[in-house]
Amino acid sequence: LHTSKCNSSLVDSTVKVLENVNFHINPGEIVGIMGGTGSGKSTIVELLLRLYNIDDDKIFIDGYDIMNMPLKLVRDIIAYVPQETFLFKQTIDENIAFSDSTLSSELIINAATYSGVAKDISEFKDGYNTVLGERGVTVSGGQKQRIAIARALIKNAPILIMDDSLSAVDTITESYILNSLRTIRKDKTTIIIAHRITTLETLDKIIVVEDGTVTNIGTHQELLVKSEAYKKEVALQELEKEVEGDLNER
Repeated sequence: LHTSKCNSSLVDSTVKVLENVNFHINPGEIVGIMGGTGSGKSTIVELLLRLYNIDDDKIFIDGYDIMNMPLKLVRDIIAYVPQETFLFKQTIDENIAFSDSTLSSELIINAATYSGVAKDISEFKDGYNTVLGERGVTVSGGQKQRIAIARALIKNAPILIMDDSLSAVDTITESYILNSLRTIRKDKTTIIIAHRITTLETLDKIIVVEDGTVTNIGTHQELLVKSEAYKKEVALQELEKEVEGDLNER
């Protein structure tokens, strides 16, 4: 997956939302995108999903210009876990197998296991036959996110995009899911938008976005040296941990 100096104005506006966005992702890489609120992270993802049209020769998947690919093909090769998780008023297994109702129970359970939600489901009275409330109101925020991740994983798409999809899970579960992704998506591309440094620090590389521009790309250790924005965020989150620790001791 490759973007080439993507400058984008959306909704017929003359104001550029993204400028000088340029990066390359290799098959099998797990790549993070981080930046402040309104920096353009989700907009980059929306362009990859072709929710907006852009000029030709800006975004390429396996060397093919995304604007010259059939829209259905673009959507077929990408699995997406949005920031606002939506679950249907159906059973858990129907929610997980939403992309293909013929998927076997074994595949559904495997997807739930890799997303770290299988144990939770087993504790429900009706298990995978549990009917969820509208928008998933009968499960917790973390369970909702993990069911949505299972739904994306079972699609087994060449590209998986997760937009702040680990924010409601604890760090132990987060680590388990990231390790699962490395196992089952070994030769596939995974893009994770995240705010927490614990989510980003073990990824293959991290794209730092500031005010609609990619300002740095590197590993956690590399960015600690060359990115002021990244160093500032690391320091801020470490301070937050210390404050939380002090409050818990009182």
